[in-house]
Amino acid sequence: MSETVNSSKFNQILAARKKSKAIRYALYFIVFILVIFSIESTIIEDTDWDRIGTIGSVFKAVARFLPPDFSLFSQLLKPTIETFMIACLGTMLALVLAIPVSWFAAHNITPYKPITYPIGRAIMTLTRSVHEIVWGLLFVSAVGLGAFPGILAVSMRSIGFISKLTAEAIEDIDPGPLEAIKATGANQFQVILYGVIPQILPVYLGNAIFQWDINIRRATIMGLVGAGGLGLTFHRQLVMYNYGGVTTVIIAILFLVGIGEIGSYYGRKAII
Repeated sequence: MSETVNSSKFNQILAARKKSKAIRYALYFIVFILVIFSIESTIIEDTDWDRIGTIGSVFKAVARFLPPDFSLFSQLLKPTIETFMIACLGTMLALVLAIPVSWFAAHNITPYKPITYPIGRAIMTLTRSVHEIVWGLLFVSAVGLGAFPGILAVSMRSIGFISKLTAEAIEDIDPGPLEAIKATGANQFQVILYGVIPQILPVYLGNAIFQWDINIRRATIMGLVGAGGLGLTFHRQLVMYNYGGVTTVIIAILFLVGIGEIGSYYGRKAII
């Protein structure tokens, strides 16, 4: 009797494994078909193959950007500093604004779940879903040209990412210290100050450094929509067909990104 039962269980397990294997291979096949369809529709059909140049024409196009226009270097100091400050100030503003958004969007500490939680999540989704170029266009039209709309655009783009990661860190904290602090009669602010912040502070600072590193890259293209910095200089050189100047601006951008990489590395190392 027991051998019959064991044999029946074995057959059930074997059938379940075969079914799971068949489903997995069916999913692989569907993904493969979708990839083939995507390649055929987005690359093969939509590409104007008649305009694809030869290797020689590619090298000829690249040669127009060489050598760099070294006479432009003296004019890049101010835009480089401006781009760096856009990234720094935009990140600082985002860090401040992300605090209430994270508070609202964290399910375990949000003040009033039916209202504040959806509001926090909506702000989080909106700010990170809209590209920084779009934010830049909106703020340039609202406050005019210059670095200020670039700062606002960078900060708006960063709020969603910082608040999302912070809110998720808050939801994953150990509830024990919070309950202990509440047992002493502490109010909500004291619970957050002494129970939540110490647990999420390393995550918050790590996210801040990471976003600052990303924002240096974002700030370099803000000038394309009139928000100042190296992007504006890049656009001017491009419309003047000064390809050597374009290469020079790219070198300055790479230099600035390198500074961001070094600062980010040592900042994360200090926190960890």
